[in-house]
Amino acid sequence: MKAPIDFYFDFSSPYGYLAAEKIEPFAARHGRGVAWRPMLLGAAFKLTGGKPLTEWPLKSDYAKKDMVRSARFYDVPFKLPAPFPVGTVSACRAFYGTPKDKQVALAKALYRAYFVDGVNIGETENVLKLAGKVDLNDQAIKDRTKAEVEAAIGKGVFGSPYFIIDGEPFWGIDRFEQMERWLGRPF
Repeated sequence: MKAPIDFYFDFSSPYGYLAAEKIEPFAARHGRGVAWRPMLLGAAFKLTGGKPLTEWPLKSDYAKKDMVRSARFYDVPFKLPAPFPVGTVSACRAFYGTPKDKQVALAKALYRAYFVDGVNIGETENVLKLAGKVDLNDQAIKDRTKAEVEAAIGKGVFGSPYFIIDGEPFWGIDRFEQMERWLGRPF
């Protein structure tokens, strides 16, 4: 079996959401699985000096239009939520505290709740409604989340979505075409 595609994302990333809707069929066409790896962009931003797209002058208005346009392009339901962006520590912890066989379903449910239904997943109680009985304050879950975020940053992950295929990194929803070619014939 070929190595899975590592899929890094932040639950507050609209482009991460779009990728979450596309990555599994893409990977399956290439005989690959997907290793879902949520992380916290805020931690990466601290290292890179980055900030959410909505906080950049000029870029903010463009980004909001691009998010809607990109969702239409990829034929994915989308509504820009308010507030946007939100902190996703609880969502990330819920993912890592959920049994492995239920993690992908939870990730998709969290994304759809936020980007389709307008549910604020920055609020812990909303995350728990979707995740069920997960003790987000359990030290093992906190430690696992921290370790996963640090591992992502250690691999160079600085944005969402971010993919690693056989050691080769790709950043952005618009990299599917490059990944397609890479999997067929690395360049």
